[in-house]
Amino acid sequence: MQTTLVNIHEAKTNLSKLLERVMLGEEIIIAKANKPIARLMPIETLTFERVPGNDAGKVIIAPDFDAPLPEFEEL
Repeated sequence: MQTTLVNIHEAKTNLSKLLERVMLGEEIIIAKANKPIARLMPIETLTFERVPGNDAGKVIIAPDFDAPLPEFEEL
């Protein structure tokens, strides 16, 4: 992964271009007076396969789930 150091002014001026470079895998270090203060880097998304029925039997919905609550019957 390539790393590039840019000052705040350059980062503000070229933010969309810097983000395009980040999306391609580059890491951008933003500096103030040549001292690093922030890092732009791509977010690594974790993908996993969903397994249908993984929580089967763990949630029970009562037959009267949507029945009116007693405290609201008078309204």
